[in-house]
Amino acid sequence: MSTTASSAIPCKWFGITCNKVGSVVEISLPEMELKGTLDNLSFSSFPNLVRLNLSTNELTGTIPMHVGSLSKLTYLDLSYNNFFGVLPPLSNLSLHLLCLHHNEISGSIPLEIGNMKNLWKLSMSGNKFTGMIPPVLANLSNLRYLYLLSNELSGPIPSKIGHMESLLHFELSGNKLSGPIPHSLGNLSKLEKLYLTTNQLSGPIPSEIGDMKNLVALGLSRNKLSGPIPHSLVNLSKLEILLLYDNQLSGSLPQRLCQGSILSFLVANNSLMGPIPDYRNCTCLRRARFDSNLLEGNITDSFGVHPHLYYIDVSYNRLYGELSPNWGECKNLSVLKISGNNISGKIPHEFGQLVRLGVLDLSFNKLVGEIPKEFSGLSSLLDLNLNDNQISGYVPAEIGKLINLEQLDLSSNMLIGSIPPQLGQCSKLLSLNLRWNSLNGSIPFQIGDLVALQDQLDLSHNSISGLIPPQLGNLIMLEILNLSHNMFTGSIPLALEEMVSLLSLDLSYNELEGTIPNSRVFKNASPQAFRNNKGLCGELQGLLPCNESHTINRHKVIISIIASLIGTMLLAFAIIGVLFLLQKKVKKGNTEVARRHNGNIFSILNFDGKIAFEDIIQATEDFDSKYCIGIGTYGNVYKATLPTGHVVALKKFHPLEGETIVNEESFGNEIRMLTEIRHRNIVKLYGFCSHPQCMFLVSEYMEKGSLAHILSNQADAMELDWLKRVNVIKSVANALSYLHHDCIPPIIHRDISSKNVLLDLELEARVSDFGIARLLKPDSSNWTSLKGTYGYIAPELAYTMALTEKCDVYSFGAVALETIMGRHPKELISSFTSLVGQKMLLRDLLDPCLTFPSDHKVSKDIVSIVRIALACLRNHPQSRPSMHQVSKELLVLRQSFVEHFHAITLGDLNDIDVQ
Repeated sequence: MSTTASSAIPCKWFGITCNKVGSVVEISLPEMELKGTLDNLSFSSFPNLVRLNLSTNELTGTIPMHVGSLSKLTYLDLSYNNFFGVLPPLSNLSLHLLCLHHNEISGSIPLEIGNMKNLWKLSMSGNKFTGMIPPVLANLSNLRYLYLLSNELSGPIPSKIGHMESLLHFELSGNKLSGPIPHSLGNLSKLEKLYLTTNQLSGPIPSEIGDMKNLVALGLSRNKLSGPIPHSLVNLSKLEILLLYDNQLSGSLPQRLCQGSILSFLVANNSLMGPIPDYRNCTCLRRARFDSNLLEGNITDSFGVHPHLYYIDVSYNRLYGELSPNWGECKNLSVLKISGNNISGKIPHEFGQLVRLGVLDLSFNKLVGEIPKEFSGLSSLLDLNLNDNQISGYVPAEIGKLINLEQLDLSSNMLIGSIPPQLGQCSKLLSLNLRWNSLNGSIPFQIGDLVALQDQLDLSHNSISGLIPPQLGNLIMLEILNLSHNMFTGSIPLALEEMVSLLSLDLSYNELEGTIPNSRVFKNASPQAFRNNKGLCGELQGLLPCNESHTINRHKVIISIIASLIGTMLLAFAIIGVLFLLQKKVKKGNTEVARRHNGNIFSILNFDGKIAFEDIIQATEDFDSKYCIGIGTYGNVYKATLPTGHVVALKKFHPLEGETIVNEESFGNEIRMLTEIRHRNIVKLYGFCSHPQCMFLVSEYMEKGSLAHILSNQADAMELDWLKRVNVIKSVANALSYLHHDCIPPIIHRDISSKNVLLDLELEARVSDFGIARLLKPDSSNWTSLKGTYGYIAPELAYTMALTEKCDVYSFGAVALETIMGRHPKELISSFTSLVGQKMLLRDLLDPCLTFPSDHKVSKDIVSIVRIALACLRNHPQSRPSMHQVSKELLVLRQSFVEHFHAITLGDLNDIDVQ
């Protein structure tokens, strides 16, 4: 074959283009599934190569150094391969286009690129370039497209970039760039797209950006930008996309910023205040996010009919007013989120016309009325969140028509009636939450048809009764099942053993009885998941073995058992019988006989029913001081190890001179309170001894002692990390919410302090010491004497003596701050309303025993807790939230502006209301 013939052969190959003399000028083989390296490719064989496109293949290795010998190359695209290493010198090339994005190329950007004067497109995104952006890039005077996003570039943006007047697109997103945005960027008058998102840029947004008259897209989100949004941005008449979310921007929103051309307007997660711009001017608007700011105003003043709008999120602001029926005319709407505001009134039935709606979140507002039956028309709905409102009425059977529904949360409302069987038709449900309502009736067996349930089935804190349907065993993908705090009867169905994916199970506080199935599902459950039922037995810790007697009272009783597992009638008879025996024995003056014939004090929680008064005396050596673990106003607390091996706490009331009546009152008060309440975060009473010469309570032993003790000991305080402290605060809030809102009449503790918050081995918290607790009677003035622990007493008690549940709220606020600070916040409480206190940095209050919180979620939790605690410590009781509001808020811990955690002051948090 002649030389001419052989050189002509490649020109006929696919993807090869030659010039008139048979020399290869273009190699274009994108998306050809090519593999291997370029090491053996002889670039010198193509001296006239102008275009090389090998993009979107599976090539690997390094880019050969001799690619720089292609002196006539103007187009180089090696993107979407697996190249790695450093970029070879390319200064000898006459490139117009250099495209190397989405490989594994590392090292710094070669300075030689700055010599490619003819380059009009440079794309090196999706690699691992480090170091600073070379200022020599500004020499590329003909460059129109500069893409360096998704690398590891650091340092500032060179101000010389502002000299590249030919730029149309400039994208640096997804790097580690810091410092301010150069004012010189305002010189890029031809620029259409500017994306600097997801960096560490700080300082204000330059007003000069408003000079970019041709700007169509501006992305500055996910940085550390601060200050106001420049009013000059209203001059960007061609702007369609504005992304400013996840920064530290403050001030008000320019009202004319939302203009006719805008398509996407995203300013979420800042500290913006004032009203939302009038949406009625945004005729082209498609997507809007204003969530997690401090925006306020009547929601009906900002929203009109938008034919193109498909996404709107104004959650977690301070909006109020009622929802307009006009929303029903936004036919393209697919996401509507208005949660975490103060929206009131009813849900308009016109919402049922939003046939394209996929997400509807109206949670954490003040909505009332019933759930519209017209929701049955939302055939595309995936998520429906109406939780934490004041919605009443029944759960509509029409919800069963939402066959695409995946998330349904109607919790924490005022719903009544039974669960509609039609819910079983929502076959795609992943999560169903109906907790904290007033639902009754039984669980429909059709709930077992929801075989896609995976996240949770939570029906807790209702009045649901009857048997647990065995069909729930069909939910083999379910991870969380919570049926606690209801009125379920009968036994636990064996079919629940089939729920092999279950990670969390809670059947506590019901009327269940019988044997707990002996399978992995139940063995892995916490013993607390079965407590406070009628008569469950099994091999789990804390339960009676099924072959032992459940009899709990005998005639020799001197120590009466207060057992939550026996019925109200038996409890009443037991107490009456004990009092009768005590009175009879005292009159005969036969104290020693009473000591010998004391009866059984423990017959629950795996105790064997044979522990007598003598066992208590022997275990403590007649209450020797070496067993004392705490000293209080009315008595001492002792630790006792019983013959059964169980450890209990004994609170022995000591006679005080001249205060016998007060002492007996406190003793009887604590018995009454603890026999009428049951909650996982309230210390459990096992029994008591009521003798004039020896009165004591027998309760569960909390191994870690009091919160006050832990915080005062550095080693213990370090063990109580931030997450555990958050859980302690939540536990105390849940206990108080139960006392105030779930007990009839409400119970006021009156002595919430860190000394009366006890922790077990797992650092789970319990509220203790109900010696001065009071029932809040609605037909009484509820006057009281000044009692409690100094530093935790609400200020109004000093001058009004009027007892309300807001007294406990104040004490809780002090305990919450003490838990975060590691010390009592007395100086802070007295100063945080002053100008000095308002400027105090949150970071300076944190317990120095722990490392500074680096996790985003933990930081968010701390900010939310301090905000809630400050609201609880307000001087005027009416301005404090209720414990129900506090408990709900802590349950979700809504997003706070933690991106600038180091700069948050108490003033930033003190004026934010708890919803």
